Amino acid sequence: MRRRFLLLTLLGDTLALGLGLVVGSAVIFGTPLPWEVSVRLGPLAGMLASGLLLGSYMSLRMWLQTTPRASYGRALAIVGIAAAFTAVGLVISREYWSRPFLGVTLATWLLGSLAIRAVRRRRPWVERAVLITAEKGLVDDLRNSQHLGVESVFDPAGDPPSGPFDLDTTLVVDLRPVMSERMASFVASSNLAGAQLRSLTSVYEEHTGRLPMVHLAEGWELSAPVSRNQYADFKRTIDFFLTVVTAPLWIVIGLIIWVAVKIDSRGPAIYTQERVGHDHDTFTLYKFRTMIVDAERNGPQFASTTDDRLTRVGRWLRRIRLDEIPQLWNVLRGDLSLVGPRPERPVWTEQFEETIPFYGYRHLIRPGVTGWAQVNYGYADDEADTIDKLTYDLYYVKHMSLWLDLRILGSSMWTVLSGFGAR
Repeated sequence: MRRRFLLLTLLGDTLALGLGLVVGSAVIFGTPLPWEVSVRLGPLAGMLASGLLLGSYMSLRMWLQTTPRASYGRALAIVGIAAAFTAVGLVISREYWSRPFLGVTLATWLLGSLAIRAVRRRRPWVERAVLITAEKGLVDDLRNSQHLGVESVFDPAGDPPSGPFDLDTTLVVDLRPVMSERMASFVASSNLAGAQLRSLTSVYEEHTGRLPMVHLAEGWELSAPVSRNQYADFKRTIDFFLTVVTAPLWIVIGLIIWVAVKIDSRGPAIYTQERVGHDHDTFTLYKFRTMIVDAERNGPQFASTTDDRLTRVGRWLRRIRLDEIPQLWNVLRGDLSLVGPRPERPVWTEQFEETIPFYGYRHLIRPGVTGWAQVNYGYADDEADTIDKLTYDLYYVKHMSLWLDLRILGSSMWTVLSGFGAR
């Protein structure tokens, strides 16, 4: 079903591109048939089609570890990647192109892709599953997942389902507990009969984007993937390059925010704070001040969305996350990565490592300006929120990759531009 969903998405985007070419030709050249136009549009159409394939591939890789969805953001990303690819191709090849034709084609293509996704989101695809596990908390999380239909749940130590098993249903098995002899026989026979057999851990991670902490043994499930992750070797280079290339934009925006913070309330515009980074090393983190001066005169405390210590500008900055622009200096220094678990203060880190299992494994990698937990969960207001947020952070530690980073950066940019997705 997953493959069918992806193929239908690609087909829909291809049809939307075809519609864009037809509309562009009709509006600009007076004929809906591009091949009847007196100028050559074939190379331009070929570049757009190649860009569609490239954008679809990159989109697929970004969503590889999680459930694919009919996302508006993916439509925008695919069209944007195709436009960039076409622009580069036109510069290199010096083929004929028409700015109005290209504009109408891209606009129609994007609207068509968005319309297709709007229709498909009304009836999202669902993976039907039978769960064999005794972990009620994980089952509840999966029942709340939009794309997983939990039909029934069985205790591994109990009796198996009666009657023949529907081969169109995924059999999700918790591999940790010892199964009864009858249950083990049922799982083995269903697998031999052709049923799709998946582990509870992989299904949980795919459908929730979180790591099931109850399935961690001694942490080797996290340390082993990090030690084998080749992407970590050149992640620092990518961070430095992207920060330097985009520096002119952030400097201009940062100057505007600096002035706004200074006008809004008394005190310095830049706020510094000690944070815990990679391998538990501490460093000084920079950010725009969002609270009143002496906000912690009564001691360290969590900030909430309704915190009366926030200034007017600070509340707005936190909503769209622009208070973190000065942390790009930390990226250049090597304290932070662009993407990773958010660094925490030493006082909270010491407390959480004593009370929350596996909390210290966040420090296996360099912390980030933004992260998987930020785009999926937001700010943590207390220890309970911190535990939930940790499941996202550990998911990122386990699955860290270039494609996941691109997806997180795209979601973060959407938060900055729209204000949605932040808490």
